Amino acid sequence: MSVRRLPAEQPRVVLGVGGGIAAYKACELLRRLTESGHRVRVVPTDAALRFVGAATFEALSGQPVHTGVFSDVYEVPHVRIGQDAELVVVAPATADLMARLAHGRADDLLTATLLTARCPVLLAPAMHTEMWEHPATVDNAALLRSRGVVVLEPASGRLTGTDTGAGRMPEAAEIAGIATLLLERADALPRDLEGRHVLVSAGGTREPVDPVRFLGNRSSGKQGFALASLAVQRGARVTLVSGHTTGVAAPAGVRMVVVSTAEQLRAAMHSHAVDADVVVMAAAVADFRPNTVATSKIKKGADEPDTIALTRNADVLAELVEARRNGELSADQVIVGFAAETGDERGDVLHHARAKLARKGCDLLVVNAVGDGKAFEVDSNDGWLLASDGTELVLDHGSKALLASRVLDVVADLLPAAH
Repeated sequence: MSVRRLPAEQPRVVLGVGGGIAAYKACELLRRLTESGHRVRVVPTDAALRFVGAATFEALSGQPVHTGVFSDVYEVPHVRIGQDAELVVVAPATADLMARLAHGRADDLLTATLLTARCPVLLAPAMHTEMWEHPATVDNAALLRSRGVVVLEPASGRLTGTDTGAGRMPEAAEIAGIATLLLERADALPRDLEGRHVLVSAGGTREPVDPVRFLGNRSSGKQGFALASLAVQRGARVTLVSGHTTGVAAPAGVRMVVVSTAEQLRAAMHSHAVDADVVVMAAAVADFRPNTVATSKIKKGADEPDTIALTRNADVLAELVEARRNGELSADQVIVGFAAETGDERGDVLHHARAKLARKGCDLLVVNAVGDGKAFEVDSNDGWLLASDGTELVLDHGSKALLASRVLDVVADLLPAAH
């Protein structure tokens, strides 16, 4: 995978808006894109403007809004907008809009823009479950993907009225993250994990001291959630075992298993690893827990302990590697670990990481240097990807989605051919 750096000027993004109730969510997506430094031109359909007015999009983008090809004809907008774009995002992408795009229609400004665009195109579908699962929509999505269009898997949840199910538009933060990734990558997201089960752990664990206090860490869960999100969008069935997180929502299309303590995470990972093709241990699991947990809040004063005795928690990653070695898990399973490291008097970050890879026995180890605002509680990341065969890949600084995509590129290459 090659990486394309964001240009120094504002990246030019077209935000297409289809005519569905989820059009109101496009306002939040527009805000996120503009506030992160993108120059956004909104191109809605006529139907979209029945849900959100042109004035709203113009105020948020600072750009004019038209739906037809006969406004500002001297600028040839039905050609120029698509030609000038570095990325086109359509959110929501309705079943009708996807059908028109799949069959080359150009009957409004948005579809004409999509036909002339030669940049990455990202569609965020939003429709009722029956429409998403209809053979016509399934075929249209497959056809668009075969042409290099990134068609996101929708979320499951509340739809129009009282209906629930698959077809809900992914959250704006997730769409914005993938949009940024497409500007960073020089190629589209491949569908190279179809038919695979990917198990990801994310977030931090909390080890209770009493009903109020706990031992924890600074993990936000953002990196693990980015891995889970991109695995879904690359076609995988994803189980996400999530500890405590900060500022992230459940990615679209994942099965969530929520845990709190290291022992709960350990049990969930062993349970779901049985049929997993890929296991990614991105969670920050506490190394120790208190020997005993007070049943009532520990008070200051005569009863407060001088020390709190600790017990070492199990090494979940090493246990999973051992289970594979013993034949309890598939020999073809790819196991990925994460290591947050600092240098010390005994060696630098890579010295400690190489030793950890040897101890753990996993196939890949993602290494992050932490401290000074790095890795934890931020939206960007960098580091190294160490492989058991001695290969070492530098993970240049970028979004956590970019780092996740580069890890999954290597994971996909390690998997045996699908049967």
